[in-house]
Amino acid sequence: MSDQNFAHVLSSTVEQLSDSKSLEGLFHQHRDGSPLPSGKALEEIIELSRAILFPGYYGKSSIDIKTIRYHIGVNLERLHKLLSDQILAGLCFCITCDEDSFETLSTLRKQAEITATKLIAKLPDIRRVLATDVQAAYNGDPAAESSAEIISCYPVIKALTNYRIAHELVILNVPLIPRMMTEMAHSETGIDIHPAATIGNYFTIDHGSGVVIGATCIIGNNVKLYQGVTLGAKSFPLDENGNPIKGIPRHPIIEDNVVVYANATILGRITIGSNCVVGANVWVTKDMPAYTRKYNKEPIDNFDQQFNNGTGI
Repeated sequence: MSDQNFAHVLSSTVEQLSDSKSLEGLFHQHRDGSPLPSGKALEEIIELSRAILFPGYYGKSSIDIKTIRYHIGVNLERLHKLLSDQILAGLCFCITCDEDSFETLSTLRKQAEITATKLIAKLPDIRRVLATDVQAAYNGDPAAESSAEIISCYPVIKALTNYRIAHELVILNVPLIPRMMTEMAHSETGIDIHPAATIGNYFTIDHGSGVVIGATCIIGNNVKLYQGVTLGAKSFPLDENGNPIKGIPRHPIIEDNVVVYANATILGRITIGSNCVVGANVWVTKDMPAYTRKYNKEPIDNFDQQFNNGTGI
């Protein structure tokens, strides 16, 4: 291709990619002085948070009981700065940024700093809840040899750390950033938990890959899921214009002491009562009363029919 032909192709491509119609819904116009959310900064926030919540397992391995206050103090100071910046970025990124009544950047920065402080104040509570998750994972897996193994290796703890931090940010009305955090965990672990979901204490997911927990899910205490479980919604109701109605409860309520086995699918705003067991590969779209079980009926194999389970040989 000649230089002249290349220049023509380049110019034509630039024109097509810059066309306003092709950019509709795909372009965020940056406001002067307003930062954009940073994936790298959020990764550092997660790493700092894990180091604070599980010192010695994440972050510097040289930490000991004599230096723990120093390490946590330094990490918290850095975390507050990063959180403030990213919360501000989330506020600036929200849809109201294009409105004439949008608050000044200085006002938003103060709001972001206050919100970051509130999140940091919640870290002791987040650690207490994560400790119950670690215990649930250890109690629920006979292959686990120690809590250290759970914290160091199990994807559920990484996913839940991201989720529990992100959920607090949702409660604090921080836009966008919480979802970015849980999607980072999704990419890392294969576990997809929406940050708006509500999850109780002593929660665990065995193996984890392919688990989906929707935004309006409510999960009680001492609940265990296995890989491939979906807690999802049925088809969306539509408004008079044919658009999905959002913001309505559409995902399951899972009460205390429930076990859901691999690849089960539970859909809609239904309630799985306390102490229920949902078997593997089961579809559930209706309420289950407490203390009930639902399994797929196991087919009888031809070998079993012919030889009476082996006793006729």
